[in-house]
Amino acid sequence: MNNFHPDIYQKSIYSIDYNKLKERGIKCLLFDLDNTCIPYKEKGPTDKLKKLFFKLEEKNFKVIIFSNSPRKRLEVFKKELNVDCCAKAGKPRKKNFLKIIKLYDYDLSEIAIIGDQIVTDIYGGNRVGITTILINPISNIDMPFTKIYRYIEKKKIAKMTKQGIFKVGNYYD
Repeated sequence: MNNFHPDIYQKSIYSIDYNKLKERGIKCLLFDLDNTCIPYKEKGPTDKLKKLFFKLEEKNFKVIIFSNSPRKRLEVFKKELNVDCCAKAGKPRKKNFLKIIKLYDYDLSEIAIIGDQIVTDIYGGNRVGITTILINPISNIDMPFTKIYRYIEKKKIAKMTKQGIFKVGNYYD
């Protein structure tokens, strides 16, 4: 198995078929924040994001923002979106993935992570055995340390493309 290969690949969080996720038994969605839900430079949620999270709540998903960003950055999102957050998640390390699983008492098959980075979100989720969903980054502006991950990511994508198992822009669910 390639730990960098996502189970699902979609253009954005708005093109994911959440009904299919429900059918697969997914109950909890871990959302990366920066360049997944909002551009890195944004200070708060957009109306479009608020509507999506409200719809997900109506579908009885547990939504958690699972970000490597500090707690202070996540506070406004937690309040305005009425969701739980895990700050300084330390992705791709397993520790906080496992903590969330235990804290909320979910089976691995009931959790999905949604993110824009193969090296943190997808690799981390695959290492613990949860469903992984890759989306395209909203912006090409990243936090400084993310640039290192993007360099590694380019190499991983090139290798998977050569193997015929992944290609940017070929979406699947």
